[in-house]
Amino acid sequence: MTVANEKCVVGIEYEVKEVGSDKIADTNKGAQPLEFIMGKGQIIKGLEKALVGMNIDDKGDFMIKAEDAYGDINEEAMQTLPIDQFEGVDLVSGMTLYGQDDNGQSTQVIVKSFDDKEVNIDFNHPMAGKDLMFSVRVLSARATTLDEMTSGNVGGPAEEGGSCGTGCGCH
Repeated sequence: MTVANEKCVVGIEYEVKEVGSDKIADTNKGAQPLEFIMGKGQIIKGLEKALVGMNIDDKGDFMIKAEDAYGDINEEAMQTLPIDQFEGVDLVSGMTLYGQDDNGQSTQVIVKSFDDKEVNIDFNHPMAGKDLMFSVRVLSARATTLDEMTSGNVGGPAEEGGSCGTGCGCH
C-alpha cells in the first residue's frame, strides 16, 4: 500500500538529527515502529508530508524546516518564576522538568537559568527553531479502521487514562 495523506495507518523506523550535526537527537531503530494515523497531527507536519507517496520498505532522507517541525522559538513561551515554586528540586541550567499545564496536559520545560530568587524556564520544544534531518524507512502502511478514524488512535479507542501504545504521546 502507498502512504496516503489521510485514512492511512503508517509505521516507520526513523532517526533524526539537527541539520549540520552528526549527533542523533532521537531514533526508534531497533525498537518498536512509530505508528500513527496520517492527517491527525500525530507527527510533525513536514515529516507527514514527506511520507505521502512512499511504499512499504521505501527509505528516504528528508530535511524538515523548523516551521514544519516544532516551529520557531516563541519568546512568549519563556517565563520567570519565583524559585520557591521549585522547592525540593536540585536545579541545574539546561535540565528538563515535567509537569502539567492549566488544562492538565503533560508539559515539559527547560531550566534556562536561575539565581537565589528566580528561575527562567522555557516552554518551547527542545527542537523548536531547528531544521531537522530525518532518515526514515516505511515499515507498514494500511487503511484505517472505522474505530481508528473515530478515536484517532491506532488500534481503536485507548483505555481510560491510557495510551494507544504507539509512542505518539496520545491519551
